[in-house]
Amino acid sequence: MRVYVPTTLTGLAAAHPGGALEQTAAYAVTPALREWYVSDDIEELEYAALNRAAQSSLRLLAADPQAPRRRVVVALDIADSAVKPFPGDEYQDQASLGRVVLAGPVALAKAAAVHADVSDTDVVEDVAAAVEAVARADAGDQDAQFTVDGAEDHELLWFATQEIPALLA
Repeated sequence: MRVYVPTTLTGLAAAHPGGALEQTAAYAVTPALREWYVSDDIEELEYAALNRAAQSSLRLLAADPQAPRRRVVVALDIADSAVKPFPGDEYQDQASLGRVVLAGPVALAKAAAVHADVSDTDVVEDVAAAVEAVARADAGDQDAQFTVDGAEDHELLWFATQEIPALLA
């Protein structure tokens, strides 16, 4: 199963080299996400799960003021048995759509790829503004949601796992 684990550059650095991603919240193509997105195209559904993980990365950045203001998502292919359903109700809580729980930390060596924001000033500024606004957006503030959406306008770049050291530099 392909899962998308939200993290930060700080979290990625802690897991590299030879470490494990401690974050056990992840996103995947779940039945609720399929129903919400109304698509049978697995690539579109996985892209939706990736975007959900990117939104979660904003929340991790909000909790870590020292982390560089760039969203990071690690894509992993892991056994279905290592993934557990989210204990909440995805159908009632849109913020939880596609959320799953990993059975435990996952070795970064299992990563298929890393997705991260480019370090351009305008992207970093938009992500920083979104980090400041995400809690208000979660509470229903439409202006804050507009700011969060501004960060989502920037596509995450794809990095091969052997490019992680350069990403962290």
